[in-house]
Amino acid sequence: MTSQTDDSGTAVFTGHTRPPIWRNTSVLKWLVQIVVLVAVLAVFWFLAAQARTNLSAKGIPVSYDWLDEPANIQLGEGIQTVDTEERRLTMSRALWVGMVNTLRIASIGIIVSTIIGIAVGIARLSKNWLARKVSSIYVETLRNVPVLVQIILWLAILGSLGKLTADSGPIPGWVIVSQKGISLPRVFLADGFYQFVSMVLVAMVPVWFVRRSLKRRQDREGGNTHATGFTLAALAVIAVVAWFANPVMAFLGPIFGSVESAWGSIPQGLMQLLLSVAALGGAVLWIRRFLDSRRTPAGLAKLIDDDWFRMIFAVVASLLAVLVVVRGWPGLSSWIINSGSDLFGVIADKFGDGRGSRPIDAMRPTLSEGRFVNYGPTGLTMTVFYASLFFGLVFYTSSFIAEIVRGGILAVPAGQSEAAAALGLSRGQALRKVVLPQAFRVVMPPLGNQYLNITKNTSLGIAVGFSEIVQVGQTVYNKNSQTLAVFSIYMVFYLACSLTISSVVNTINRRLAIVER
Repeated sequence: MTSQTDDSGTAVFTGHTRPPIWRNTSVLKWLVQIVVLVAVLAVFWFLAAQARTNLSAKGIPVSYDWLDEPANIQLGEGIQTVDTEERRLTMSRALWVGMVNTLRIASIGIIVSTIIGIAVGIARLSKNWLARKVSSIYVETLRNVPVLVQIILWLAILGSLGKLTADSGPIPGWVIVSQKGISLPRVFLADGFYQFVSMVLVAMVPVWFVRRSLKRRQDREGGNTHATGFTLAALAVIAVVAWFANPVMAFLGPIFGSVESAWGSIPQGLMQLLLSVAALGGAVLWIRRFLDSRRTPAGLAKLIDDDWFRMIFAVVASLLAVLVVVRGWPGLSSWIINSGSDLFGVIADKFGDGRGSRPIDAMRPTLSEGRFVNYGPTGLTMTVFYASLFFGLVFYTSSFIAEIVRGGILAVPAGQSEAAAALGLSRGQALRKVVLPQAFRVVMPPLGNQYLNITKNTSLGIAVGFSEIVQVGQTVYNKNSQTLAVFSIYMVFYLACSLTISSVVNTINRRLAIVER
C-alpha cells in the first residue's frame, strides 16, 4: 500500500504495490514446493545410480533385458504355469502370474472380509447376549494375534488334515477337504452367457423407459405406481426368456469379428495421434470441470495458488503422457492395437454360432487318476498355501473392519434410530435404511486403509510358499541377481494397486458425503 501527502498535509491513498519477489508468499510457496520436489527426485536418482554403479562393479549390470529370457522355474499355481511349445514361461510371464495371484487373493479377500466384518460389527451391538459375546471374542482374539502367526497356524491346521481319497469329506463328491487343499463345486460362465447378457440388456431398455414414466407419474399425482415391483417382475420374465432364447443373439459374433479386423488395421501413427489427443483432451476437460466447480452465481471465484498448481499439473501430466506415447514408449500404440484386436476377437468367439443355450453351468469337484491322487480341473480348488494365506488375511482384517463398522454405527446420533422407530420401522429396517447409510460416511476412510493393508499383506504369502508377486520375484532375482530391477517392479505394482484402491474408495466417499447448499 502506498500513499502521498497533499498540500494540506493529509495522506492520500494511491493504491497497492506488489511486494518484492523475495517477500511474495505465492512465489515463495511455489519455489519451496519445486525445490522439495527436485530434491526428493535427486535423492532417489542418486541412490538408484549409486546402487546401479555398485552392482555393475560386481559384474551385475542392472537392466530389464532378462524379462524375455526363459524362467526355467516351476510355479505352484496360477495362470499359464506350465510351459508349452506355443507359449514358454518367461521371466516376465512368471512375474505376471505372481501379480495375478496377488490380485486374485486381494480382491476376493477384500469382498469376504468386508462381509464378515460388517456382520461381526453389527453383532457386537446386538441385544442378543450370545451374539454379542461371540463377536467380541472374535474381534479381541484375532486382531491381537499377528497376521503372520495366523497364516502359519492355518497352514499347520490344513496340512494336518487327512490324505486325499475318494471318500474325503466333509461332503464327499461336493466339498472335499484334505491336506492338499479344499475343493468346492465350481460355477462358471458357459457358452451362452454373453448372448444371455446382451439379450437382457436389450430387453431392459423399454422397461427402463416404462419405469421412468411410472416414477414421474407417482411424483406428479402421488400414490404408488409400483414402479419397483414392475421392474423386478419384468426383469424376472426377461431373464427366464433369455435363458432359453439367447442363441438368437449369435448374429453379434460376425459384427465383433468385423470390428476386430477394423481395429487391427489401424495404423500405428494414427493410434499415437489418438492417444495424444485423448491425453490433451482429458486435461482440457478436467480443467474445464475444475473451473466450473469454482464458479459461483456472480462468476468465476478467485483462484488460489493450489488451484493454479492443480491445473498446471494436469497440463504437465498430459504433455508427459504425449511424450511417453510418441518418444518414450512408441510400442504402446502397437500394443493397444494388438490387445484391442485380440479383445474383440475373443468376444466374437464367445458369441460363436449360438452353440449351447445355458448361460451358467456348474461342475462338482473330481479327483484325477494316476500314481498320486490329486484334485481334478473341474472343481473350485484352493491349495493349502492359498487357503492358509486367504483365511489368515480375511479373519485378521475382518476383525479390524468389525471395529470400524461398530464405531461408525455408534457415531450416528441416537435420535436417528428413535426417529426411525417413531415412523414404525423395525430395528432391521432402521439399520438398513437409516443407520448404516449414515454410518458408512464415517466408515469409508478407515475401511480404505484396511483394503490397502490386505493388499500389501499378501506379500506374507512368501512365508507359506504361495506364488504371489514377492515369492515369484525372489525366485527370479535368485536366478539372475537382478534384485534392484525386481524391487522396482514390486514398487510400481504395489503403488498402482494402492492408488487404484484409494481412488475407488475416495470416489465412494465423495458420493456418500452430505452435499451442502
